[in-house]
Amino acid sequence: MTYDGDAELRVVHGKVKWFDPAKGFGFIVADETEPDILLHANVLRNFGQGSVADGAGIEVRVQLTPRGVQAVEVLKIEPPVGTGFALTEDSAEMTMEEILTHPLEPARVKWFDKGKGFGFANVFSRGEDVFIHVEVLRHSGFADLAPGEAVCLRIVDGRRGRMAVQVVSWETAARQAV
Repeated sequence: MTYDGDAELRVVHGKVKWFDPAKGFGFIVADETEPDILLHANVLRNFGQGSVADGAGIEVRVQLTPRGVQAVEVLKIEPPVGTGFALTEDSAEMTMEEILTHPLEPARVKWFDKGKGFGFANVFSRGEDVFIHVEVLRHSGFADLAPGEAVCLRIVDGRRGRMAVQVVSWETAARQAV
């Protein structure tokens, strides 16, 4: 692929090599053989997410620029490949099919600490907090959440209260509802 000044866009599918929300960018490795693709935080935010998990599948529109291939639009994010995951030491694994039986509930992130590995959100019109574990976040295709961020959660009742089993960006949930 050579740069000729044309702004031709094409769709590419690949995996997130790494993304650092603090730096504001990361890179995608395309399924096809080509150089790494720059993913800027603004492009990801336009999709409705502030972060994306390493290893997540991603479909983007790309453009060749004088500085290399860059994503200009995120079309789809797929969580990193894996089967189910245990929510706690004493719980059984849940499959994606089981997770999808729970309705999406709109929520706002109260706080999330990646270093501690968890955080909480408030579901709209409900008083109690919903626990969000970092592994649930990663399996949902996110790397981090910001306070005040609007998301949708699939929630189960755990021994210690309500806990998220999936996190979906507000924009993705809105697109799925249409």
